[in-house]
Amino acid sequence: MSSTAEDSDGGSHPVQVTEQAAEEALSLMDEQGMDVDTGGLRLYVQQGGCAGLSYGMRFEHEPEEDDQITAHKGLRVFVDPASLNYVEGSVLDYEGGLQGAGFHVENPNVVSECGCGESFRT
Repeated sequence: MSSTAEDSDGGSHPVQVTEQAAEEALSLMDEQGMDVDTGGLRLYVQQGGCAGLSYGMRFEHEPEEDDQITAHKGLRVFVDPASLNYVEGSVLDYEGGLQGAGFHVENPNVVSECGCGESFRT
């Protein structure tokens, strides 16, 4: 059974989302015609990269049954139980700049990252 935490509950969220990241994700969902009331951004961890693990993100129309679901400024974030072990306590941010724009995960559980910053080890 999934659980949901909303912005206004005063409780802790397994993954925090900055206002910039929420606004950008909601804008992208809108461009794709997705329903923000049922859909959301999936954050997951997968094997890969030179450090062993890498983050993945994609928009989904609805969560899986066992997902942890949190809501931040109107954005729902879905995290599966296996990925939650790696990303709990993280902050999802969106950065724009000369070297490109994109989502970035600030993860306090990371022990080391590869030189290119694309993968990590906990």
